[in-house]
Amino acid sequence: MGRESIEEGDISSPLLLKDRSQIRGRDDANVGGDGQNGGSSATTVVVISTLVAVSGSYVFGSAVGYSSPTQAGIMDDLGLSVAEYSLFGSIITIGAMIGSIMSGRIADYIGRRGAMGFSEIFCIIGWLAIAFSKASWWLDLGRLLVGYGIGLLAYVVPIYVAEITPKNIRGGFTTLHQLMICCGASVMYLIGAFVSWRILALIGTIPCLVQLLGLSFIPDSPRWLAKIGQWKDCEAALQRFRGENVDISDEAAEIRDYTEALQQHSEATIFELFKRKYAYSLIVGVGLMVLQQFGGVNGIAFYASSIFVSAGFSGSVGTIAMAVVQIPMTALGVVLMDISGRRPLLMISAAGTCLGCFLVALSFLSQGLHKWIEFSPFLALIGVLMYIGSFSLGMGGVPWVIMSEVFPINMKGSAGSLVTVVGWLCSGIISYAFNFLMNWSSAGTFFIFSSVCGLTVLFVSKLVPETKGRTLEEIQASMNPFLSK
Repeated sequence: MGRESIEEGDISSPLLLKDRSQIRGRDDANVGGDGQNGGSSATTVVVISTLVAVSGSYVFGSAVGYSSPTQAGIMDDLGLSVAEYSLFGSIITIGAMIGSIMSGRIADYIGRRGAMGFSEIFCIIGWLAIAFSKASWWLDLGRLLVGYGIGLLAYVVPIYVAEITPKNIRGGFTTLHQLMICCGASVMYLIGAFVSWRILALIGTIPCLVQLLGLSFIPDSPRWLAKIGQWKDCEAALQRFRGENVDISDEAAEIRDYTEALQQHSEATIFELFKRKYAYSLIVGVGLMVLQQFGGVNGIAFYASSIFVSAGFSGSVGTIAMAVVQIPMTALGVVLMDISGRRPLLMISAAGTCLGCFLVALSFLSQGLHKWIEFSPFLALIGVLMYIGSFSLGMGGVPWVIMSEVFPINMKGSAGSLVTVVGWLCSGIISYAFNFLMNWSSAGTFFIFSSVCGLTVLFVSKLVPETKGRTLEEIQASMNPFLSK
């Protein structure tokens, strides 16, 4: 993995800029510096570049949402068993793990734009393999290729967005990644209720082509250009992002100083993460990712339609309702990210997912006991919608933001690789085991998910720090006190 990270643009070594007031004290709020009291506005180039980048996030969401509305159609047309379809649904996570392991190297070698374009080629081939498949192995191969593509996108899209946006708007812009994932999944839910699974796979190629086309019109990351020594191109790209009439000299100098200092550090290996001085950061970063996935999100997202059918409700109506809830709740989370802070969003979100899973569990339990038969399907609908809405508010995006904030700069490449792989591994376990868990006990499955979500509330309240409004140096000094000794 590369040494830079999602929040790399926020960092400047205190050894390089002893007096940050030289930047923050300027009267022009549109100076390129990322000081706490100032920052640049969102120019047209920043907005357009962000929209092109998060088209990849939309592809991510489309891939996640595809398996839910298509389960019955694919199983009937190709004669798949539950185990075979579970493999199809979950094999995307294996591809994503492979992609995430390679993502940092690829993004460093061919740039952020190049990595996004590279990933879309795999996604397009994968979608076409699914659309024209005649046997289960073609389905699995296509899903694996799509997974590899979104594994790359999951890393490079938020990095690119964070590296091109000023600090004062970075939080909201970075969480657009999660919003577009939700949009992609929601649109798949909606369209999948009306078209065949083959047509839906072909529709999945459209956002891939949109991003491929758009990438030719946007600049690459100034910080990546600086990293490879292309200083003139770096300044030209930075000028485009900040506006023609904006003085970028301070920000350009800061990027240069930071990059030169970074090159003096040897690249840390992943094994160094397990030293005592990084223990707190590792617990927070990995812990949030494990709890996010073991709370059941991908089981619910991948197989939502079958959950509603099992609960006695219409699968198509249920998935459409999920789409209606998911997008506005994620948008609300984007707005609140830089207002309420990370911890409140996480705790409210986790508490909502806990209650949602508990209601779904009660629905299945009442069916098993032959109680409230007429009411239980609506209880399941309310529970799933509460879960999806609450997850979209905070647990979907905030763990990724916090992961980018809690690790020291020399460890962020290795840490990002580890946390991402752990997240996809847990996702694969849940998405594969979900149908078997439901066959074992539907109520028991959701009681387990509810318990994990409740544990998440406790974990956040006791261990996760509030990072809103703090520089990365301040966060890391408080979390890794051994580093300053």
